[in-house]
Amino acid sequence: MDTLSRVALGLLTAACCVASTSALAQPYNPSGPLTRAQVRADLAEWRAAGYDPLDWINYPENAQRAGAIVAQRRAAAAMPQSVQ
Repeated sequence: MDTLSRVALGLLTAACCVASTSALAQPYNPSGPLTRAQVRADLAEWRAAGYDPLDWINYPENAQRAGAIVAQRRAAAAMPQSVQ
């Protein structure tokens, strides 16, 4: 290899290292993509609230009703419990 190609290869390697390091250092984004396990847990929570993904006849109503129930449950879980 001649000197120019070694320098170019070194610069390319350095650029890849910097790009991968900055990609790994991204802060947590709760609105980012979910894992498969998170999606399955979310679907199980919706099904426990009464949502049936195969019920296309009552689709908007059953999804809205289950969404409201899931939102209420999550809000109740997020609130600190008062000591009595």
